[in-house]
Amino acid sequence: MTPAFERLQQHLKRLPGLGFRSSERIALHLLVEKPARLPELVRALEEAAGAVHRCSRCGNLAEAEFCAVCGDERRENGVLCVVEHVPDLVAIERSGAFRGRYHVLHGKLSPMQGVRPEDLNLQSLLNRISAGEVQELILALPNDVEGEATCHYITEHLPKGPAVRTTRIGFGLPSGGGVLYADAVTLRSALEGRKGYH
Repeated sequence: MTPAFERLQQHLKRLPGLGFRSSERIALHLLVEKPARLPELVRALEEAAGAVHRCSRCGNLAEAEFCAVCGDERRENGVLCVVEHVPDLVAIERSGAFRGRYHVLHGKLSPMQGVRPEDLNLQSLLNRISAGEVQELILALPNDVEGEATCHYITEHLPKGPAVRTTRIGFGLPSGGGVLYADAVTLRSALEGRKGYH
């Protein structure tokens, strides 16, 4: 293979979920089997890179100041679901089980991997609570050590003021499991069966 092909394959391999074989197959598909698709893909990547950013309120993907969820006046105000990543938000939305608002942390606390509170979208969450936006905080974070640590940090740092009901999903989610790979029925059960979290 040529050096240029190998560079492309190595860049593709860095993407989540792609190993050596998958990245090689995609590179061959774009360069040999369907070369006409390559310019379209490059244009789409450049367009997305220039237009898509984090919602200034919740951290979801947006092209304007606010994402589609934050801009939807039909959503239930006062109920805020905290998720680790945007794909978790997408999975919950797909389930149709939740009509409130979201907050995306873009990770979870992990001292072993050097992820500290300031590395996450935590301060803006605390600001939203301080501003009185939240009556119920649903912690939809993974059921693992880092997820529990993040939930504990949030509850320990809740701003003083009107009491915020804090709940944690988990019913139907396996130990160590996350939101992203749960099916719609499991997610609905997890949200409906949420319990108070201290």
